[in-house]
Amino acid sequence: MSFSPDLSETRFGCGLSPVIAAPGSVEAMLAGLDRPDDMATRFPMLSYSVFIERHQQDLKLKKQLKEASGAKADDLKTQIRAINRESQHDRQQSAVQTVLRWSQTGQGFRERLARFWGDHFTVVGKSALPASVVSTYIDEAIRPHLSGSFGNMLVAVTTHPMMLQYLNQKGSVGPGSRFALKGDKSLGLNENLAREVMELHTLGVGAAYTQDDVRQLAELFTGMGVNEQGTFVFRPNRAEPGAETVLGHRYGGDPAQFAAVEQALQDLAVHPSTANHIARKLVVHFVSDTPDPALVDHVAARYRETGGDLRAVYGALLEHPAAWTDAPGNVKPGFDFIASACRGLALGAEAMAPLQPKQINQLFMVPLTKMGQEWQKPSGPNGWPEEDQAWITPQGLSARIDWALTVPGRLRPELPDPRLFVTQVLGEGAPESVRFAAGAAETQAEAVALVLASPAFQRR
Repeated sequence: MSFSPDLSETRFGCGLSPVIAAPGSVEAMLAGLDRPDDMATRFPMLSYSVFIERHQQDLKLKKQLKEASGAKADDLKTQIRAINRESQHDRQQSAVQTVLRWSQTGQGFRERLARFWGDHFTVVGKSALPASVVSTYIDEAIRPHLSGSFGNMLVAVTTHPMMLQYLNQKGSVGPGSRFALKGDKSLGLNENLAREVMELHTLGVGAAYTQDDVRQLAELFTGMGVNEQGTFVFRPNRAEPGAETVLGHRYGGDPAQFAAVEQALQDLAVHPSTANHIARKLVVHFVSDTPDPALVDHVAARYRETGGDLRAVYGALLEHPAAWTDAPGNVKPGFDFIASACRGLALGAEAMAPLQPKQINQLFMVPLTKMGQEWQKPSGPNGWPEEDQAWITPQGLSARIDWALTVPGRLRPELPDPRLFVTQVLGEGAPESVRFAAGAAETQAEAVALVLASPAFQRR
């Protein structure tokens, strides 16, 4: 099968929209990546500088609390709780802003790629304050590199404070470093980041690397950390002295320098195993969780040929006939279901702006959790599952049906004509059974819910 405008939006974009035209070609999809990132500008996330200010204030208050008592301690606790509430609200707002980006974008492929890479390079905030900046991390470390070099994205992600804190890198110290030799035994070598960089971010599970490679990379990483201001820092006195050997290549020496870390990451980025791993993940995410080997090989070959030029890699994915098969696509995860429904309902900022925190919680955050995808909280660094069975569960399906029945009317009191809505969100190839059900429903709300809950809308 060849290019299809409808499939370009459902399989590779954010879903069909009644007010935003689908791209007319693969070239148009790729060209959208070359244009300014309008959605990040229109619907911005929390500034990292705001997070830093809150972080400093939180540390200051907690330090004072250790020495306070009585009314003073109660006042400090109230201030700390206020910071947490503000952070929780910003986390909620990041979900709303992401839904708006999906609903309003004319570059759906860009938004899908941001979600894909955000999951590939998973970070999770371990408390309210860092959880509020997961979307900021995606905007800073991932979105600028979506169509550039995978190696540059890998460096940006690996050195971002969110990644360093999530995988406990900020406390990793070389056993033979000057810092360790001073006698401080509270910190030691941590292999988490090195292992995930190799196993999840680059080479993939089962690739030809050893535990010694992981340890050597961990030692190379030891200079990286996060300072008291919450920003990236390279500390030579904490770095393991001497050179490390990773996959047969020697890096670093004395004095320890960040350039050696960067070179190791760039080398991992162009490794043949990385090409295979990234290619398969892209195909699984966008096309099928039982990927066509020929399509995977085609994408991997382009990755190797270009040294990880992501725009070229996406071109290989989109130009192959197997990417456009008319077989049912993957089941949408919970967020994709909600966001594509909002896009189909043409919901814009005017619908979202009046929402209060309690309403955001009821309309988005709680339903997402019930659908099995709590906002930005996957269970581990491997991110969310791609397999259909992970999303087709009794509780998850019940939550989707409930959302389809109750939420659209609250966000858009004047619901669309169901007979038009079927084609608007499912395209000209909408199943006749769904058309009939929408036309036979007793109310508009039920008709819209039947369309959104249909198997045709649940897949992409």
